[in-house]
Amino acid sequence: MSSTSTNATRLSLIARAQANDSRAWQDLVGLYSPLVAFWCRRQNLPEADINDTIQDVFFVVARSLGDFEARPDMQDKGGFRAWMWTITRNKIIDAIRRNQRLPEAKGGSTAARATRYVPDLPEKIDESDAEERTEYTNLLHRALEHVREEFQPKSFQAFWRTTIDGILVAQVAEELGITKATVRQHRSRILRRLRQQLGEME
Repeated sequence: MSSTSTNATRLSLIARAQANDSRAWQDLVGLYSPLVAFWCRRQNLPEADINDTIQDVFFVVARSLGDFEARPDMQDKGGFRAWMWTITRNKIIDAIRRNQRLPEAKGGSTAARATRYVPDLPEKIDESDAEERTEYTNLLHRALEHVREEFQPKSFQAFWRTTIDGILVAQVAEELGITKATVRQHRSRILRRLRQQLGEME
């Protein structure tokens, strides 16, 4: 681990944001804003409404973050990401309802009435959806950039080669001149740190 790593940096991003760390809050917004924007687009929210909805989401997050608590049983439920989806879901519905209260556009009432409904948005993230999985991968890559400097280059390389590139542990161990057990240890430590950073565990 690099010399810049401290007890504070080893805390999860969520924990530091809860402690009113302004840099952590900026990182949190940067980490999750693209995912919130993706969710908005998946529900066909007009582009003009997406930035406002993102702001609404993070206003609620800022107000409620102190109540969020990562627990071991949240790992399979998406942890912080699932919590973010619940907030985003509600704000997407709010945005749709606001748009429905706007005056009817020219073109007749039939077209306007056809769009006047609130979609039945899913309560949970669909982990089987290919686009959702792609966005989650993008989220992981952003989170990795947050924690990368906490680890020695060889440790991170062992993690990357086995986890991201899918190379066998034995091959990576030979490449890096370390034991297979050390490769697994590096991978385990960084995976744990990544889950922590994403709010899936403390």
